Amino acid sequence: MKQRDAELIALLILDGFTDYRKQFKAITLQARPCFEAADWPAIQCLSVERIDLYGAMVERVSRQIRAAIRDSAESALWVAVKASYLSLIVARDDADLSETFYNSVYCALFGHRQITDQLMFISSTAQRPSQHRTLNTGQIYRRYTLKKGLINVINQLMDDYQFAIPWENKRRDIRNLLRYIRAHVAADIVADENTVIEVIQAIFYRNKGAYIVGRVQFNHHSLPFILPILNNEHGAVYIDTALTDENDVSIVFSFTRTYFLVDVDVPAEFICFLHSLIPMKSIAELYNSIGFYKQGKAEFYRDFMTHMEQTSDQFEVAPGTKGMVMTVFTLPSYPVVFKIIKDRFASAKQITREGVIAKYQLVKRHDRAGRMADTQEFVNLTLPRKRFSDTLLAELKQVAAASVDIDADEVVIKHLWTERRMIPLNIYLDEMLRQDNEQAVFLAINEFGKCVKELAAANIFAGDMLFKNFGVTRHGRVVFYDYDEISYLTECNFRAIPEPLYPEQELAAEPWYSVAANDVFPEEFSLLTACDHRVRRLFDQLHGDLLDPQWWVNMQTQVRGGAIIDLFPYRKLCRFDRKTLI
Repeated sequence: MKQRDAELIALLILDGFTDYRKQFKAITLQARPCFEAADWPAIQCLSVERIDLYGAMVERVSRQIRAAIRDSAESALWVAVKASYLSLIVARDDADLSETFYNSVYCALFGHRQITDQLMFISSTAQRPSQHRTLNTGQIYRRYTLKKGLINVINQLMDDYQFAIPWENKRRDIRNLLRYIRAHVAADIVADENTVIEVIQAIFYRNKGAYIVGRVQFNHHSLPFILPILNNEHGAVYIDTALTDENDVSIVFSFTRTYFLVDVDVPAEFICFLHSLIPMKSIAELYNSIGFYKQGKAEFYRDFMTHMEQTSDQFEVAPGTKGMVMTVFTLPSYPVVFKIIKDRFASAKQITREGVIAKYQLVKRHDRAGRMADTQEFVNLTLPRKRFSDTLLAELKQVAAASVDIDADEVVIKHLWTERRMIPLNIYLDEMLRQDNEQAVFLAINEFGKCVKELAAANIFAGDMLFKNFGVTRHGRVVFYDYDEISYLTECNFRAIPEPLYPEQELAAEPWYSVAANDVFPEEFSLLTACDHRVRRLFDQLHGDLLDPQWWVNMQTQVRGGAIIDLFPYRKLCRFDRKTLI
């Protein structure tokens, strides 16, 4: 009887996973016609629909199991369930994803407890492909050689990646690419007939862009490249630029951007190819980038646990100004922070625990515009107590006791988020000012203003815009990461501060004017830069318009009108000239 129950549960999970993959693919494939029709709101809706799909499917399967099997949460049964399920997925091309789906259903039934490799797939049984072996080229990428010359290769590539609408000016795009290649790729690479170009067959879609992704293989070396394709919104497409610098390619796949809509049949091999292009990106981040964020979470957890086994440093309170809503800690040897909601918030914070969770869910589903860090949510994460510093344990007991269980051997954190560790902007600026590094300060302040403006263009108002709530990435980009006060831009009421009727009003401790919950006074942002006259001067010079309520009202008008502003993951300076033939 137990064996029959185990087989039924395994079949229910696999049926649910198969349906999930089918729906995931169907949603993804809609991106191409939406791109060709320049239907940008539809593409954003597809992204949200696909994110929501996973949780809905896991919940559906969990309900089916509870209805079919009375003792479905009996742990002894799941030894047989896992064995039965493994026999069903062993030959699948997406076994890695199917294991993670199983784990999600298991955790839904067991409340994220009894996490053992005997009952679920803590360690993956799926074989990971090697970058050094030949991949399934028929499914992953096309190959081109230079035997017929570079121009013929580019021409053929553009034919192979033709859309339902024509190229705006194919001859111009070919010449733009030739000019770029002459300027950025060594001549001996281009001249060598043995050089091979390998291009992923599937096109990557995100917001208003489509991306052709590949690599140039030469003399046992590899050069990544991305060709961003844009729609001119008049029935034609064009190549906007080319990216071959590894850092530029990495930024396109940043953890601050919306997940790509890209058709993937064999996920592990697809990720293996991507990892060969940008090896500094973790496997977890790459899975996230193409929409398999639960697989990204699984890969992160496995990598983190392996790292814990190989290191001995202790978790400690994260550097930076302590937050009023979250307490944050980190492991110095690992580039991630762990964020826990505090038991009580500072009186200035008018938000509940449920409200904080809702804000993080909003960020997960919204266009992050390259300016908000992605997060992974964990429930009942168990870590060894010996790896926690005494200072951190005291901090957790004091401010987050309701979220933490501590015994002699383990620390169980009931609810937290992980996020990429960055240098807090206030700390970064203080250090650069101390070093008199004017160039770094200039770039950071410019990035800060661009971050705020690009979030606004994506209908996000950061709320608490103190420098401590922004971080600096290794690429020098400024990213927002404190979400408890974010709101939709269109929900805010931007106002100018009224003139006082008499001097005593201006000197009073309380405002002399009424303030509603959604009122925002941009003039007050000047307080952000009052710390240093150099910072204030740069901010006024570069982004002084952010102090003007009318700038915000104008942006609201654009957003309410359905405008989706161009926010591409590369600099405007590198875009190709479309006006003339070269």
